Amino acid sequence: MNGQLWALLYDSFFKILIPGIFTTIPLTIISFSCALFIGICTALVQFANVKFLKDFARFYIWIIRGTPILVQLYLVFYGLPGLGIMIDPFPAAVLVFSINEGAYSAETMRSAFESVPSGQIEAGLCSGMSYFQTFRKIVLPQAFRTAFPPLSNSLIAMVKETSLAANITVTEMFMATQRIVARTYEPLALYIEVALIYLAFSTILTKVQRVAEKKINFFS
Repeated sequence: MNGQLWALLYDSFFKILIPGIFTTIPLTIISFSCALFIGICTALVQFANVKFLKDFARFYIWIIRGTPILVQLYLVFYGLPGLGIMIDPFPAAVLVFSINEGAYSAETMRSAFESVPSGQIEAGLCSGMSYFQTFRKIVLPQAFRTAFPPLSNSLIAMVKETSLAANITVTEMFMATQRIVARTYEPLALYIEVALIYLAFSTILTKVQRVAEKKINFFS
């Protein structure tokens, strides 16, 4: 580790961090928010046991969980133009990450909904609440407490998975690092540096997760 290498790492740090703040983090937040919406809707369809919609939801989950996310990225960004559908890199990445994580979130939420005792639902209906009110006031709060830890872990995992977006030319942290490596020929040091930045992001989210879990348990 000579002085020239330290200077390179210092100079590249902000060139990697800035895409992380302005691309990696927004990509993660937008994708995970959409995935959570997809997951809840898909889980509700299965929980309500609507035959046709339930079969469609199971088919969606089977396809998405059974194929690699990198293949899904390539299909959307490089494959769809063959059908005349052009999508810019960032929206394509959001679309794929949302649909992919939505399938996993759907299973998390489904199991969380099913963990709520059926007797509580019956009690809510007997007390005069509608099915929607019973679900919103009784089922959803309990299910969310159950699902919060695995969903938080999925969010942390997504921060790291966004590095795959570099394969469809999204200029996030990993793509920025690759460009610096191509110019400087210092792959070991630079890839360690970007790994440490990912680690820092994940560590911050882990600490936030623990604080949030304590608050949820306190108010439950």
